[in-house]
Amino acid sequence: MTNGPAGTGGIPLPAPPGAGWRPTGSGVFPHAARVDGRWWVLRLNDFPEHPLHTLFVDGRHVADVDDVPSDWQRLANASAPALTGPERTEILDLMAGLGPYGAEYGTPCTGDWCSCEVLTDAWIRRQTD
Repeated sequence: MTNGPAGTGGIPLPAPPGAGWRPTGSGVFPHAARVDGRWWVLRLNDFPEHPLHTLFVDGRHVADVDDVPSDWQRLANASAPALTGPERTEILDLMAGLGPYGAEYGTPCTGDWCSCEVLTDAWIRRQTD
């Protein structure tokens, strides 16, 4: 896991303490965890063109994640309750405009080798579960 754009190196980041990742019903932001009143959200990127995930906390980029740390609870835990409708709306409102890789830097990917340009807010809000 690295802090900053892919390829810049970065520092290891700690795992969210006791985070219970919950399914969001969004194929782009598939998992979220409420940690100390803040939303930790994982964006699933178009891998291998981009890092596997990008971690956001309250809508701010924290790190690109190629390997999920072992001390994070298993993603998509079958026993984890899905987000409620209002929680899902809150998450997707928080993440508005951040679907394409690089949008967090003001330069969303538009490459023809990946699917980033279809990741509009309307497309992201489609229910996938």
